[in-house]
Amino acid sequence: MRRLSLSFILALLTITLTAQTLDECRRLAREHYPEIRQYNLVAQTEQFNLSNAAKAWIPQFTISGQATYQSATPTLPEAFEALMKMQDADVEMTEINKDQYRIALDVSQIIWDGGYSRANRAIAKAEAAEQRSLIDVSLYDLQTRVDGLYFGILLLDERVEQTKAMIGVLESNLKRMLTYLKNGVALQSDVDMIEAELLTAQQQLSLVESSLASYRRMLEIFIGQPLNSNKLERPVEQIIHDYISARPEFALLDAQSNRLAAQKIAVNSSVMPRLALFAQGYYGYPGMDIFKSMTSPDLSLNGIVGVRLSWDLSAFYTRNNNLKKIEVAQQQLAVQRDVLQFNTKMQTTQEDGEIGRLRKVIENDARIVELRRSVRLAAESKLQNGVIDATDLLRKITDETTAILNCNIHEIELLQAIYRLKHTLNE
Repeated sequence: MRRLSLSFILALLTITLTAQTLDECRRLAREHYPEIRQYNLVAQTEQFNLSNAAKAWIPQFTISGQATYQSATPTLPEAFEALMKMQDADVEMTEINKDQYRIALDVSQIIWDGGYSRANRAIAKAEAAEQRSLIDVSLYDLQTRVDGLYFGILLLDERVEQTKAMIGVLESNLKRMLTYLKNGVALQSDVDMIEAELLTAQQQLSLVESSLASYRRMLEIFIGQPLNSNKLERPVEQIIHDYISARPEFALLDAQSNRLAAQKIAVNSSVMPRLALFAQGYYGYPGMDIFKSMTSPDLSLNGIVGVRLSWDLSAFYTRNNNLKKIEVAQQQLAVQRDVLQFNTKMQTTQEDGEIGRLRKVIENDARIVELRRSVRLAAESKLQNGVIDATDLLRKITDETTAILNCNIHEIELLQAIYRLKHTLNE
C-alpha cells in the first residue's frame, strides 16, 4: 500500500513538474476557445438544409376548401331544351345552383425540376464549407495570440533569470566592498554606488516578475487551466520544408468561390421548366358531370390525374443581372486572393530575412559573453588592487549581464521567428 501511494505521489509530481509545450498550449487553447462549438452548429445547419432540399422530391399534398356564390352558372342551350321536348324526355333539368361547395386534396410529384433541387443541395454544402473555413480562420488567429504569449513568457523568464544573476553578482561585490571599506581600501561612495545599483536591479526584478505573472495568467485563460510548472519548454528549432502557404484564408476563398458556382447553377436552373405528376380529388357541388349536377343538387366525389408542365418565364427577367452579380463577386474574390498572396509573400520574405539576421547575430553571442565575463573578473581583481573604482566595475557587470541576456533572447527570438514563419505558411 505504501509503495502504491509513493508511486502515485511520484506520478503526480512528474505531471506537475512537466513543462508545458507550445503544441500543448495551442491544442488546449483551440479546445477551450468558445468558437470551437461553432463546428457542431454548422454541421447541424448543413444537415437541416440538405434535408429540406431532399424533401423537394417528396409528394406535395395540399388540402383546400371553398364555399362560393356565383352571379351566373352554366345553363342548357335553347336548342337542346327544344330537342328534349320533341322527344318527350322525362328528365327535369334546371340550372346549376349559384351557391357551390367543395373540399379538395391535391397531390403533386415532381419528375424533373431542371436541376434546381440539386443546386440547392450544392449551395447548402458550399455554405457549410464556407462557415467552417471562417471558423478555421478565427482559430488560426487564435494561434497567433497564443504563440505571442508563450514566447513572451520565455523572454520574460530569461530577463528574470539574468536579473537574478546580476543581483547575485552585485551582492557578492557589495560584501567585498564592505570588507574593503573596513580595511580602508575603498570609499563609502563606492559602497553606496554598488548598493544603489543593487536596489535598482531588485526593482527591475519586481517589475519583470509582475509582467511575467500577468502573461502567465493570460495564457492560462486561453488554455482554460493553470500551467503545469513555473517553466515553459523551449520549442525545438524546426526546418522549413517549402515556402508554399496553406493559410486557411486561401481555403476560405475557395469555399466562397464554390458557393458562387453553386449559386450560378441555381440561377440557371430557375429558368427551366418543371414536370410533375399530379392527382386531384374533391368532394362537393357541382361535380365534373355538369349535366348530373343540373338534375341533382347532391354532393359528389370527383377526381383527375395527369402530367403537369409548368414554366415560370418571369425568372428570365432577373437571370442576367443575377449572373452578372455572381461574376462580379467572383472577380472580387480573385482580387482578394491576389492581395492575400502578395501580403503573404511580403510577410514570408520579411520573416525569412529576420531568421537569417538572428542566425548571424547568434554566431558571435557565445564569444561576446565569454569576453564580457573575462573583463568583469579582471575588473573585480583591479578593484581589489585599487586600480579602478566601483563605477568601472558596475559598467563591466552590466555589460556581462547584457551580453548573457542578449544571447538567450536572440535564441528565443530565432525560435519565435521560425515559428512565426511556419504559422504564416501554416505548416
